[in-house]
Amino acid sequence: MILRLGCLLVLVPVLELVILIRIGQEIGVWPTIGLVVGTGLLGVLLARREGVRVLRAIQLELSAGRLPTEALLEGAAVLLGGALLVMPGILTDLAGLVLLLPTTRRLFSAWVRSRMAGALERGTLHIGVWGPGPHPSAESDPHRGVSGSEGRKGEIIQE
Repeated sequence: MILRLGCLLVLVPVLELVILIRIGQEIGVWPTIGLVVGTGLLGVLLARREGVRVLRAIQLELSAGRLPTEALLEGAAVLLGGALLVMPGILTDLAGLVLLLPTTRRLFSAWVRSRMAGALERGTLHIGVWGPGPHPSAESDPHRGVSGSEGRKGEIIQE
C-alpha cells in the first residue's frame, strides 16, 4: 500500500508535467496556463455546488433518524474531486471531474463501500476509536496510542 502510494505521488506529477508541456507546445503557454486556471476555478465552483447538495442530503438523512452513510461517502468523493480539480494538471482534473459528477460519484461511493465491506470481512480493515482515555492497545504496546488526558488516537489501517 505504501509503495503504491509512493509511486503514485512520484509518477502522477511527472506524467502531469509531460502532458502540460506537450499541450503548451501545441496550443501555446498562455492558453495552457488559462486552461489550468480555468479548470481550477471550475473545480472550486463545482465542488461548492455539489458539496452543498451533499450537506443537504446529510441533513435530510439525520432529520429522518437515519445514518447518512451514503451521503458521507459522496461527501468524501466531492472533497477529493474538488481537491483534484484545484491541483494543476490534466489527469487530476479529469479524475476530479469524474468524482464531482453525481452519477460517477455514486459509482465511486458504491465501489469504496464494497471494498471496505470486503476488507472488513477478510479482517484486513481495522478501525480504531477516537475519544478520551488511554488507547486500548497502549498497555500492550507502548509505541501505539496515547494515554491520559491527551485522548486516544483513531486509526484506519488496511493491511
